[in-house]
Amino acid sequence: MIIKAKSLIALGLTGVLAAVGVTVANFEGKELVGYVDPVGIETACFGHTATAIAGKEYTEHECLNLFAQDLAEHDEQLNHAVLVPLTRGEHMAYLSFHYNVGAGNFRRSTLLKYLNENQRLRACDELTRWVYANGRKLTGLVKRREQERTMCLEGVSSNVEISR
Repeated sequence: MIIKAKSLIALGLTGVLAAVGVTVANFEGKELVGYVDPVGIETACFGHTATAIAGKEYTEHECLNLFAQDLAEHDEQLNHAVLVPLTRGEHMAYLSFHYNVGAGNFRRSTLLKYLNENQRLRACDELTRWVYANGRKLTGLVKRREQERTMCLEGVSSNVEISR
């Protein structure tokens, strides 16, 4: 099942959340049976971790609802951590990144420090450093971070459309 923005809009997500949801879903993939990810975290659906149980079976409907809730929660956490207005491209890139690394890692990151110091290009460049899981460089993370960096840099270079 490929997530389309209209599926997320039907769940009440709009704008950046619906747009980034498509990107995040493609990178996370959909797993209807809970599993343990490469760093040992129980995960299900589209990267859901909060209540995931390895071995549990989930319906597509459950997965879509969990995904919508997770996106909204990550967006709220992102908005609390970031002290500068974001362009749409930055917002999309950092929400995808936040969704993947979690609130704690995001809050402690050099990326956030640079961003909140308004060092926009430096912050975008930090994305490509986050490609390791348990000390192993993962091809999927390399591709994801490059796409996030591209979104981020497009947002910085256009610097026209502030998303909040």
